Amino acid sequence: MKNRNIVVQTLSLISQLGISMVVPILLCTVLGVWLEKKMTVPLTIPLIVLGVLAGARNVYVILRHAKNMIESEKSEEE
Repeated sequence: MKNRNIVVQTLSLISQLGISMVVPILLCTVLGVWLEKKMTVPLTIPLIVLGVLAGARNVYVILRHAKNMIESEKSEEE
């Protein structure tokens, strides 16, 4: 039963990481394309870079939180 919980937690973490990386990139891309249609200033590439940076930050925060949870569970088991 414990192994099943670990598998479910791992799969949910992987899904959360993927979503947290993809959503900012897609939102910034859509925003960049929309702004380029409204104005003649090329903004898509800088906004994609901003989306990648925001996604990387999200992944870092989630992984740091997951690491802290694992460490606290290990200390409770001892």
